[in-house]
Amino acid sequence: MTKRGILAVPAAMALTAAVVAGCSGGGGSGSHSGSSAPSGSSSAHKTGPAPTESNPPGDIPDNQVYVAYHPSGGGFTVKVPEGWARSSARTTTTFSDKLNKIEITPAPAPAAPTAQSVRTKVVPTLKKQTKHFALGKVTTVSRKGGHAVLVTYQADSAPNPVTGKAVRDSVETYVFFHNGHQVTLTLAGPTGADNVDPWRIVSDSLRWQ
Repeated sequence: MTKRGILAVPAAMALTAAVVAGCSGGGGSGSHSGSSAPSGSSSAHKTGPAPTESNPPGDIPDNQVYVAYHPSGGGFTVKVPEGWARSSARTTTTFSDKLNKIEITPAPAPAAPTAQSVRTKVVPTLKKQTKHFALGKVTTVSRKGGHAVLVTYQADSAPNPVTGKAVRDSVETYVFFHNGHQVTLTLAGPTGADNVDPWRIVSDSLRWQ
């Protein structure tokens, strides 16, 4: 499978480990000239059909259907796009399609993470694990499943195994916590893709059980 994504599985697991450790420790026009129409010629111009609109690479369709993912260990559910390829490595489950990827990593945690603990423990790990890392913000946000610490950043994706080319990705990493359980939810896609609504659907869908 040649799906792209910003965080390889080891990076996702390193992120989770860093969060747990942190908790226990505390985006001129030029001129245009044209000739006048000859006398007696029609000024009307024939127009063809409107060009077909094409989404930028990585746009998730507006009609995408979402289904609930229930991990084998239970404890929570989260909605993911239907039909995306699924893979697992240790505790991380990945859903990917074209240039987009969702990673879900549950882990025990002694306490809820804070923006400060994530900034001091997680961000350095991300910087080491990703190429051309550029931090956006570290904030506490409210989602329907509860509060989470959100890290936004940009980095290069893993190179395509066929072309060897990487894509500049924008990433949202959410760290949720509930009763000693933590879920790290990472949403990655090409910078410039309009995935605000899909990512909101996914991050709003987490429910503790």
